[in-house]
Amino acid sequence: MSGFGRWRYRSWAVALAVAPVLVLAGANQALAGAGFDEARIAYEQWDYKLANRLLSDLAAAGDSDAQNLIAVMYENGEGIARDLTKAASWYEQAALQGHGEAQLNLGVLFENGEGVAQSDERAAYWYLKAAENGEMLAQYSLGLMYRQGRGGPKDDQLAAYWLTLVSDRGYAVAQVNLAIMYLRGEGVERDAGKAAELLTQASDRGHPVAQNVLGVMYIDGEGVAQDETRAAGFFKQAAAQGLSGAQVNLAHMYEAGRGVKQSYPDAATWFAKAAKQGDPEAQYNLGLMYRDGLGVTQNKTESRRWLRKAANNGHGEAKQALDEL
Repeated sequence: MSGFGRWRYRSWAVALAVAPVLVLAGANQALAGAGFDEARIAYEQWDYKLANRLLSDLAAAGDSDAQNLIAVMYENGEGIARDLTKAASWYEQAALQGHGEAQLNLGVLFENGEGVAQSDERAAYWYLKAAENGEMLAQYSLGLMYRQGRGGPKDDQLAAYWLTLVSDRGYAVAQVNLAIMYLRGEGVERDAGKAAELLTQASDRGHPVAQNVLGVMYIDGEGVAQDETRAAGFFKQAAAQGLSGAQVNLAHMYEAGRGVKQSYPDAATWFAKAAKQGDPEAQYNLGLMYRDGLGVTQNKTESRRWLRKAANNGHGEAKQALDEL
């Protein structure tokens, strides 16, 4: 079998921006009056015809809450024909009045190029406005943009600043991204203990990548006391949620009997789950298990099939193993 210990946490897989969900006028934002209150109630009761009639008048009169909500209706096609251009227009009118949620929503449209020409620069501009207004998802998206150098120069210190604000508010995916920065010493002083603390918080909220990274850290004793049983436990939690990297790590644990009772059948099961998701390392190891009859019935045809998939997906050792089979 391949060497044990290829622990991975696929840090950039967690650093991909996830477009924030659309935000309605917040409950903690003062409503603009009884008219909007009535429109919002109609919207929440799915009476879109009434909501649209009330919101149209309020939005035309300059009510920013109404402008944001009618934009949501245009974006989702709720009671009216879906029209992203009109949605962007209404968001912009509210955003220019300082409406934080509209600023966030407009930033999402610019980032995705929906209803407007795609522009990371404009997305970052509106995320910054919304972030300064305390919008958590804008702070998160802005942190990622600084981290990745989109919409402006790459700046890890500013990325860490915004991600810290969001992490402190309990947003798990921000905690994972910030933890990776602490592990790498990017934008912050390297601190494996702080990374473990953030990952534990995200893991407690059920974030699979946090669980996988914690498993790696418990294997290595990095920032935490080495504990292979706990490592296997974290891998199990993440693997059960379908994270292929964790499935591979858990398979290696069963293969080598580290932190769990040694079991080739369990190793093969988890390699197969990850292999079916297109993971090249899992495909390679599953191919070897079919070749050697470990945990599965020996089958050279299946071995070749999985080794070929791994080779086609760029696994360096798979082609050699295929040639030798």
